[in-house]
Amino acid sequence: MVNIALWIAAGLLAVVALGGGVIKVFVPPQKLAAAPGGGWTADFGVGFVKTLGVLELLAAAGLVLPAALGIAPVLVPVTAVCWVLLMVGAMITHGRRGESAFVALNLIYLALAAFIAWGRFVVEPFTG
Repeated sequence: MVNIALWIAAGLLAVVALGGGVIKVFVPPQKLAAAPGGGWTADFGVGFVKTLGVLELLAAAGLVLPAALGIAPVLVPVTAVCWVLLMVGAMITHGRRGESAFVALNLIYLALAAFIAWGRFVVEPFTG
């Protein structure tokens, strides 16, 4: 049962990462800065924002593909730990801007990633 919950959590977080990555990589900077929750991007360079987007795209792949393909499945919990760190940065950035709703959303994503990391490192690690 925990295995199924971990797969669902990883899939949900992968969708979130994919969406965020696509937006940061492909949406023009001015449009991104004008979007709800995107105002922070005006404080950073385009290269930084696009790099975060690429990292999110890699996270989307890293949360699912290693286990699904049976190639280095330990990358799933490693990716989840990296996502936790990314969400800490996002929470700090949104917190400094007074965007408490986005801090709360990032906290939910952080908790989901922590669950995946704990679950795949401790409770239901991939064997093989």
